[in-house]
Amino acid sequence: MNVIAFVVSLGLFVGGILIMGYSFDFEGFQLPSFFAGLLITSAGVALPIHVLKRIDG
Repeated sequence: MNVIAFVVSLGLFVGGILIMGYSFDFEGFQLPSFFAGLLITSAGVALPIHVLKRIDG
């Protein structure tokens, strides 16, 4: 279970960073795509910190 959660968290984190990086190429959608990348990256960090702590405990 921890390996799957790690892979999902890492995927969210890296995917969010990629979305933030490519957001400046989306004409007219820079702000929404950057904000979405920020939220996805935050979810990738929050998942192992908050959710997995409660599951393993």
